[in-house]
Amino acid sequence: MSLRIGDKAPDFQAQTTKGAIKFHEWLGDSWGILFSHPKDFTPVCTTELGYLAKLEPEFANRNTKILGLSVDPVTDHERWLNDIKDVGGAAVNYPLIGDHDLAVAKLYDMLPADAGTTSQGRTAATNQTVRTVYIVGPDKLIKALLVYPMSSGRNFDEVLRLLDSMQLTAEHKVATPVNWKHGEDVIIVPSVSDEEAKQRFPQGWKTVKPYLRVVPQPEKQ
Repeated sequence: MSLRIGDKAPDFQAQTTKGAIKFHEWLGDSWGILFSHPKDFTPVCTTELGYLAKLEPEFANRNTKILGLSVDPVTDHERWLNDIKDVGGAAVNYPLIGDHDLAVAKLYDMLPADAGTTSQGRTAATNQTVRTVYIVGPDKLIKALLVYPMSSGRNFDEVLRLLDSMQLTAEHKVATPVNWKHGEDVIIVPSVSDEEAKQRFPQGWKTVKPYLRVVPQPEKQ
């Protein structure tokens, strides 16, 4: 299956470093970050998991849970965690899925259906497409997905910025401009008329172009 923004995030049951989970049930009313890795004990992924461990409190402050996935057994993950802490300087407290049968990778269209049914004998190169970040809303819909090559480490500060934008725009009828950061001005979406905008933004706005109205960022409720 090919997944796109707005699709229902496929549900699954899996063993993780924190025990068995059922994805939708585990997510509950939270947002979720599901991010995947082609293999344990790979250099780029080791740096990524460690950095995300440091950022986890920031995601928690945004009602967002983190879930990792690697195409290896949970026992391998548990050995890998020590290396991640040594390199990144923080312990990984979020769960890592053991996808030894490739089921979740296939379910999320990261590996083809004919990829086999075991991680045994597979290498990072044969799993290189397992490098995606999925942001899932409390409604279990995919809100964003980012796909990276193996050689390029992911920017999780950008994932956090994107999450801020999506949570804000889900609550208010605004969009965020290029390079926007939390606290900066936002754009009133074109579907909001000037009359409605007067009700929503009584402090007024700046009209840059007839279709581009800029307003201070609304407060989250």
